[in-house]
Amino acid sequence: MDAKKEKSKSKKRKNKLQPQAEEENSNAIPVDGKVEEEEVHGEDADRREKSSDEEANDGSGGEGDDGDGEEKKALVAKKRKTGEKKGSSIMTSEPFSRLPLSEPTMTAIKEMGFVNMTQIQCRAIPPLLEGKEVMGAARTGSGKTLAFLIPSVELLYNIKFTARNGTGVIIICPTRELAIQIQRKMDLEPVVSSSYNHEYLIIDEADRILEANFEEDMKQIFKRLPEKRQTALFTATQTKQVEDFALLSFKGKPIYIGVDDGRSKVTVEGLQQGYCIVPSNKRFLVLYAFLKRNLSKKIMVFFSSCNSVKYHAELLRYIQVDCFDIHGKQKQQKRTTTFFDFCKAEKGILLCTDVAARGLDIPAVDWIVQYDPPDEPKEYIHRVGRTARGEGGKGHALLFLLPEELQFLRYLKEAKVPVKEYEFNEKKVPNLQSHLVSLSVDILEIAFAVITLLCRELNS
Repeated sequence: MDAKKEKSKSKKRKNKLQPQAEEENSNAIPVDGKVEEEEVHGEDADRREKSSDEEANDGSGGEGDDGDGEEKKALVAKKRKTGEKKGSSIMTSEPFSRLPLSEPTMTAIKEMGFVNMTQIQCRAIPPLLEGKEVMGAARTGSGKTLAFLIPSVELLYNIKFTARNGTGVIIICPTRELAIQIQRKMDLEPVVSSSYNHEYLIIDEADRILEANFEEDMKQIFKRLPEKRQTALFTATQTKQVEDFALLSFKGKPIYIGVDDGRSKVTVEGLQQGYCIVPSNKRFLVLYAFLKRNLSKKIMVFFSSCNSVKYHAELLRYIQVDCFDIHGKQKQQKRTTTFFDFCKAEKGILLCTDVAARGLDIPAVDWIVQYDPPDEPKEYIHRVGRTARGEGGKGHALLFLLPEELQFLRYLKEAKVPVKEYEFNEKKVPNLQSHLVSLSVDILEIAFAVITLLCRELNS
């Protein structure tokens, strides 16, 4: 980390919101909220069109004179229209109907609108249905939850398991919000039972469970579970700690399914990512300017601590920027209500800690802003995974860094996370001092008026 070099480098910069021309001219994600769509114009569009036509004609560049040529043209046009990219899709052409599922399960899948399986579902569900143990790893938003829920429901249905038999399936996940989401996704009823008749153990977001120092708790849970059981472990980020944990979880050697092994980057294709170097005295002002220009968007802002979320939520509301907030020190009812209110909202701002970074499927999030960088790249991956979810999903991520935090970029690069640098325009950063003074005067006037009225009532 060379902060001095970066400071001298930043002095030479022009204060424009555009990416540095390092490797390629990628789409900008400016701090002022204007987003350039993934479109190609002018000569570039003509070149791409020509290239696609040549592909349709077996590279000849001329017109096809048979049926095959027309079919290839149609195929290329379809790919261009749907945005299909080789190797980037999370979907497969394999339908759920090819699985040996019971009629009630298949009906439920159809009612939810699912037709084809994602890669993790296609590779994990068949061995789980056969009773094998699976250790699965796939990027965020790739359908891991359904990959373990379908086999669990089938297992209970096939053995005619009822509530009187005790608890048949245990799903362990790191947060209550994720547990509630899983429960609601398949309309499951939580069962608390002293009967240890467990058939199936699922560990979701295994690495996060270990980070929260639950390893000893997990060992105690394993001791209470029957020796004869089926176990599945899923995570979006594989670590050495997870591999060691797997030795405790599984009785035998599990089938390892790594959907994203070998990919050049670990985040999804539809996610545009950038970082902005902001000095500490400007950081809140840049955030404020960004939020004010994006009030029509759905935004999640991550902070490093519960107190930071509370402070910034109160500060934003004080300067008349409405927002939700969620963190680990809130009562569970407040957390749950906030989570579902933000899920239902078409636009809004949610300030949060990493309690909202794992597994939560919040619809149509436009921006992920990281006011504080996380401790590790894998937490960055989980945070940005709240946007651009599912097949063809698109979203934007912006990371704030202090000049002395630039070392984090090297860790992101090692983790195969591509980010571009953006610069904030100081002219667009507001001076809140006069606004705060005005608000303070208004509040004092209101307070004085209230006190005056109370005094009159007491004297009358």
